[in-house]
Amino acid sequence: MRPTLVWFRLDLRLTDNPALSAAVRRGGPVIPVYIWAPEEEGAWPPGAASRWWLHHSLAALDARLRERGSRLILRRGPTLDTLRTLMTETGADAVYWNRRYEPALIARDKVIQATLPSKSFNSALLFEPWEFKPYRVFTPFWKACLARGVPATVQPRARPPAPARWPASVKLESLELLPRLDWAKGFDWKPGEAGAQKLLRRFNARRYTTDRDRPDLAGTSRLSPHLHFGEISPRQIWNALAKNADQSGWGYLRQLGWREFAHHLLYHFPHTTDEPLRPEFARFPWSKTHTGWREWTRGETGFPLVDAGMRELWTTGWMHNRVRMVVASFLVKDLLIPWQEGARWFWDTLVDADLANNTLGWQWTAGCGA
Repeated sequence: MRPTLVWFRLDLRLTDNPALSAAVRRGGPVIPVYIWAPEEEGAWPPGAASRWWLHHSLAALDARLRERGSRLILRRGPTLDTLRTLMTETGADAVYWNRRYEPALIARDKVIQATLPSKSFNSALLFEPWEFKPYRVFTPFWKACLARGVPATVQPRARPPAPARWPASVKLESLELLPRLDWAKGFDWKPGEAGAQKLLRRFNARRYTTDRDRPDLAGTSRLSPHLHFGEISPRQIWNALAKNADQSGWGYLRQLGWREFAHHLLYHFPHTTDEPLRPEFARFPWSKTHTGWREWTRGETGFPLVDAGMRELWTTGWMHNRVRMVVASFLVKDLLIPWQEGARWFWDTLVDADLANNTLGWQWTAGCGA
């Protein structure tokens, strides 16, 4: 059997990775590949905090592969040309990957799928967005999901067979993902699959039910960046929490439902990354001066909770969800600065910046979305 290229994207794990598992089952050598091509992500290439996380996550994935006799091949885009070149260099006759749902990447992936022998899989979601009619309200959407039944089967950790000869790889440092000025030195995160599993084991679902709305308590899972980068799958979390005898995990699992809803909206209404879901809000009289913007970004508004949240963001790359709502509401409803500006700031500064979640959150706060 000829080799298979497994094109890693936001699925940086070995366990419950459908594309990787399918490539191993196919037989023959498996060549894991990551291609850095931010210019192909349209108006939303990864922000600075996301690039920091990606650097460390790629290093962690490569280390786990090397423990199993494999490795991660790094290349720069354009993606289609790079995949073609790798197929020629390795003799591979198929490319497997897990799907992404951002509008620019759906369009890019359709071209690749029509050009190369390939298969794609669902790694990031419990349900595909096209499995349901377009919903604009969460509760009926989630009821429809639960009525269908959540696919909670978790695939075991894959061990990809190595080729006789590896293709060349660029060095991780050459991708220049890390900031030149080390503003991330205060980040207290462990990107990678092992870090995600450690947080899941520590997560107290019962405490989440009572403490999740308290920014002063460590009551949340902090799994959001790991979910975004695919270091853990929603199926793994569902499988771990849904079986709790006291049903204490269901409050958190409902939050996975909101994540599904965010991707559902992004797929069916792709214009909402920059335009309101409710078109009448396109005429909203926003401030033309953006007075207070600099103070908001620096955490110097004079409002203690707003400032604490923005300084937490700058220091840690993360912010408690309830505080995100507070600072977003302050920006759009007190300063009258367009929600798109806040979405862009979050996109650049959050380690868990996710186009679907970010869009849903800002439109919800501004009152112009679902």
